[in-house]
Amino acid sequence: MTKAELIERVAKDAGPAVSKKMVTLVVESTFEHLHKAIRKDKRFTYPGFGTWAIRKRKARVGRNPKTGEAVAIAPTRAVTFKAAPNFKASVQ
Repeated sequence: MTKAELIERVAKDAGPAVSKKMVTLVVESTFEHLHKAIRKDKRFTYPGFGTWAIRKRKARVGRNPKTGEAVAIAPTRAVTFKAAPNFKASVQ
């Protein structure tokens, strides 16, 4: 699903009283606040859906697949998502 499809479906659910422009503002605001919460608190939990969290990856040694040469990979931070048990069970 794309952003446009999400906005279209939410606007359809909201009915004619809510404009597509207003739905767009709400969706964008929601994701902006989600982004800020993950940056500030290192996690965001939505009950019944799941948890987004920042995980630290240690520095490690990788291999260049073309030459086989060892390459140092710097430590990084990544956003991960863990589905809530009910949500996870519903998609399996």
